[in-house]
Amino acid sequence: MSLLATPLGRWLIGALAAIAVLVGVYAYAHHSGYVQAQAYYQGQIAQLKADIATARANEIERQDTANNAAKAREAATIAQMQADNDTLQNKIEELQREADQDPDAGRAALGSSSVRRINQIR
Repeated sequence: MSLLATPLGRWLIGALAAIAVLVGVYAYAHHSGYVQAQAYYQGQIAQLKADIATARANEIERQDTANNAAKAREAATIAQMQADNDTLQNKIEELQREADQDPDAGRAALGSSSVRRINQIR
């Protein structure tokens, strides 16, 4: 006896065919939706990567600018400190010459010229 010969068999085969068609349609729609979602999110990921690369380049540029400005300020400060040091060294040498030429240099107490030289260093 064949399965197609009975009404129950025909109904069972028809139901299985309908289920197979529905599963196929569902799988195709699901796969199609997955492909669309994949393309959408890959586009978003590519955009995020581009945004991150741009932000990174901007941050590197900002840091370079800030570092160069800090180096310029540092160079100006060092130059000013060196100029101040040179001025102070010249002042010390001048006062040392005056002290060497002071006739009261050997005295135990400080004279007015010695006090004036000390006060100029402050």
